[in-house]
Amino acid sequence: MVSVPETPVVGENLTPSPSFASHQLREARAQAVSLAEKNERLAAALSHARDQIAELGAQLDAVTLPPVTLALLTGVEQDPGGRCSEVEVAMAGRPMRLGLHPSLDPQDLTVGQLVAVSDQMLVVDALGAPDTGEAVTLEEVLDSHRALVTTGSGATRVLRLAGGLDAGTLTPGDTLAADLRADVATALIERTSVEELVITETPDVSWQDIGGLGLQIEEIRDALELPFAHPELYRSYHLRAPKGLLLYGPPGCGKTLIAKAVATSLASSAGGQDAPGGAGKSAAFLNIKGPELLSKFVGETERQIRAIFEQARKVAAEDRPVVIFFDEMEALFRTRGTGVSSDVETMIVPQVLAEIDGVESLRNVVIIGASNREDMIDPAILRPGRLDVKIRIDRPDQAGAREILAKHLRSNLPLDPGELAAHDGDREATAAAMRQEVVAAIYARTQANAVLVVTFASGRQETLYLGDLVSGAMLAAVVARAKTAAIKDELAGGPGGLSTPRLLAAVEAEARQNEEITAATNPEGWARVVGHRGETILSVTRLGAAQDEASGPSGAKEAHA
Repeated sequence: MVSVPETPVVGENLTPSPSFASHQLREARAQAVSLAEKNERLAAALSHARDQIAELGAQLDAVTLPPVTLALLTGVEQDPGGRCSEVEVAMAGRPMRLGLHPSLDPQDLTVGQLVAVSDQMLVVDALGAPDTGEAVTLEEVLDSHRALVTTGSGATRVLRLAGGLDAGTLTPGDTLAADLRADVATALIERTSVEELVITETPDVSWQDIGGLGLQIEEIRDALELPFAHPELYRSYHLRAPKGLLLYGPPGCGKTLIAKAVATSLASSAGGQDAPGGAGKSAAFLNIKGPELLSKFVGETERQIRAIFEQARKVAAEDRPVVIFFDEMEALFRTRGTGVSSDVETMIVPQVLAEIDGVESLRNVVIIGASNREDMIDPAILRPGRLDVKIRIDRPDQAGAREILAKHLRSNLPLDPGELAAHDGDREATAAAMRQEVVAAIYARTQANAVLVVTFASGRQETLYLGDLVSGAMLAAVVARAKTAAIKDELAGGPGGLSTPRLLAAVEAEARQNEEITAATNPEGWARVVGHRGETILSVTRLGAAQDEASGPSGAKEAHA
């Protein structure tokens, strides 16, 4: 019997088997993942292609970009309605009025900016202000937009101030960068080197603060104070006031102190005879260290010298006395042709000579030079008409040493009670006795005080003692050392007070550690310390206390042989 398959009934639910549906779903998901990956690859390819197209487009634009010219903006002109379609520029020194691209806001433009000019002569972009150019010196701010300046050649110009320069903060003497072809000052240049070397201080040192230099002070006052205090008498005698003076001699003997006292004294003279202490006008003391002024850059030292004298002129214009003090003058104004420092002095000396000669028409300016080696200074600096007065500041003698000690060891200081009692409570007598003991200890011509044996080129030998090398600075240091010992004793519960033993101990310690004695290392250095003139030192033998004790009296005799 043949079996006949059943015919499905119309409308019966024909659903695929679960396994078949699951298979179809997996295939659909796999296909979707594949299409998504292809889509990501296509999107990445399109993005890369777009970047390449943009890069090629930029390169093409750069190749085909028309050239632009840079110009300095000198003016922004606005119409009555406040709109601006044109600006003034200086292009290669030529003043021009150019159109402004519509994309630029005139409110963002200021004088002194660099602008880009297209080949159609249209301002298309605004840049920053240049910070380079010719250096000029500001003389006077005329208004918020203009200033009077001096160029490097000495010419006087009126320049516009760039928008970035605040006229209210500018002061005479400032250095500005300028485009002189466009007549615009574009930037303020900070130059601090001269300000670091020059200290415009107001000294408070008087002649009464200086001891042991009575004759020298009288010479200085005659040379400098009289012309300031009595200018009408000098004019009636057709006598010109000295331009300056040279203080020379061993170190530590009061040259800087004298220069400060000159400034204070001139201030008193300028302020009137009834203005004690210079109450009338404050004096300016320009302290210049010679070695610090030297620069390895060509022309820099000359520029600093010009700036120093320019600053002195500005202060003198305020009717204030000005003292320009050159310390260690031999380092800066060495004799020309000596071959030292690549002969930089061949440029420095003429510059300072020009400045000194230019001071002739100025009032209230005095130049003071200090040196330990006056023989090394160029003779042109020292000739009459420049540094007219030359005064030697030598080491103090015993009377001078007592006078110097009186400035530091005063009777109103705390004194040792025992020594006070020994002088019946007389403080002045006690202090005077202490000063006398210190002077006697320093100036004793004993073997214990022998310091050096100097051999001169002639073969002559000379023994120098501590008193031959004493200075005002050393005497001040002795008293300061004794004061420190008294303070430490008082802090430890002792009576404290200055006493003769403490002062003598300070003398001994200062003699061992004195900077003058230990600093020199060659005959030239010893010549500076010893202060001998006219005789060349061949060699120097230092004598220590231990050496003297070991050698005995015969050793001292051998030193003199």
